[in-house]
Amino acid sequence: MVTVLKADGTSEGFKVEKLKRSLRRAGATKTEVADIVTEVEKILHDGIKTQEIYRHAFELMRNSDAPIRARYSLRRALFGLGPTGFPFEDFLSRLFAREGYTTKTRVTLQGNCAEHELDVAAYAPDHSFVVEAKFHSRPGVKSDLQVALYSYARLLDLKDTKICNEDVCGVRELMVVTNTKFTSTAEKYAACAGLTILSWDYPKNNNLHDRIQKAGLYPITVLQGLSQSQKRGLIARGVIVCSDILDKPQLLRHAHLSQKRTERVLAEAKDLCFGHHAHEQTH
Repeated sequence: MVTVLKADGTSEGFKVEKLKRSLRRAGATKTEVADIVTEVEKILHDGIKTQEIYRHAFELMRNSDAPIRARYSLRRALFGLGPTGFPFEDFLSRLFAREGYTTKTRVTLQGNCAEHELDVAAYAPDHSFVVEAKFHSRPGVKSDLQVALYSYARLLDLKDTKICNEDVCGVRELMVVTNTKFTSTAEKYAACAGLTILSWDYPKNNNLHDRIQKAGLYPITVLQGLSQSQKRGLIARGVIVCSDILDKPQLLRHAHLSQKRTERVLAEAKDLCFGHHAHEQTH
């Protein structure tokens, strides 16, 4: 079996099912998945980086339509929300709002023993929680046990502090969310202590990737038709998700695109936002 080098520096045997799964999740057809896997297997060698495998698969997907490519590059798009963690916090706030919560970002709450700055507070008629967001700008960096320990200490200090005036608004849940992964010790501790953690692929079901796909809420950084600097410029103006430019196409004026490019970017955003319903139904 070919050994691949993961982003965190560890090695494991190449798992073709992992590649197939991420291609299927992106909406690639059975035939496309089979073709891409065949091509990828030709470049495999011991010590190949997983990033190289996925980059090659992504290149092959360039022949597919733009929404499939964009969904496939979603993980990379989250890294593009950097370099600061603020756009990631704003993105999470929008995600939880899409799930039915009223959200606030960068909230200061007085706990029992200390004041805490929290990245997102979210509440609905039947549930409320606060969020500690851990943004990393490269894939190999994991959130570790230390993050889980101090987040749990914050949860204890904030027990039943109110984030709104309803009965449901006492802080009973603190969710630590990262765009990368947690170490296995952090995952074990969180499960044991009753701390909620959410990463790109944890828990197995309803992880960050699943929730983004389900909500059909994609960061602006996923769009292929915009350059990095155009994306950064839009983020600086508070444009975080693709639906923002569909609601207010005039925002694209700030990106100084030609009329033709503007139309292409809007068409891509539309396919991505509205195409996900068809994608959900076919899987």
